[in-house]
Amino acid sequence: MYKIGIIGAGPGDPELLTLKAHRYILEADVILHDNLVSDDILKLNTHGERVYVGRKFGDTTDQKERQNTINELLAYHYQQGKKVIRLKSGDPYIYGRAAEEARYLKENTLPFEVIPGISAALAAANICNIPVTERHQSNAMLICTAHTADYSFEQLNGIAAMLKAGNTISIYMGLKSLHRIVPKLIAVCNDTEIPVNAISNVSRKGQQIVTATLSTIEKTIAEISLEMPVVFIIGANPI
Repeated sequence: MYKIGIIGAGPGDPELLTLKAHRYILEADVILHDNLVSDDILKLNTHGERVYVGRKFGDTTDQKERQNTINELLAYHYQQGKKVIRLKSGDPYIYGRAAEEARYLKENTLPFEVIPGISAALAAANICNIPVTERHQSNAMLICTAHTADYSFEQLNGIAAMLKAGNTISIYMGLKSLHRIVPKLIAVCNDTEIPVNAISNVSRKGQQIVTATLSTIEKTIAEISLEMPVVFIIGANPI
């Protein structure tokens, strides 16, 4: 029996797709895709219907209503006998909202499978040779989001404690909130020289990396045109 696919498209390079994700994409009759899924990946399927259900920075549409629509579309197309997939950038369970869709499908007894993808931080670390864990250097990496830029003191202490211990953190959706996040990290860590890497368009044409420190990253980024999406890796220098 065919299953609805919740697919991780990875950072954008089609060659970084898993074999299973590639197969699901090729076979799909309907592709519900996010904003950051690359054109190169969408073009792999030459016959299916593409339905854009993404969200861009600054989008003020009601998110609950949008998610309900996506859930209903998955069910509708499946019940019409079509091979339908939900195509997400990165990994479905890392800021991909796959949980909401998986719960809906399970509650409605619709068969589905979640296919992992390479998340942006892990792809950036490998492509740009940034050792996020390394013997005698770092034994952990924290993935977090700056989307709300509203960490509690307790949360910020936890993040800063990892940096102080020599570990790394990656921050998603942080470009527009950098002016609020960086001062908090500096204040708690009491260290302005912690390395910061900002990687734009990971694995795609136009990929760019900027490496600075907590004290200089804002000025460095302001001097160039860094295109979203951007992922930050803090606490490790590129090799």
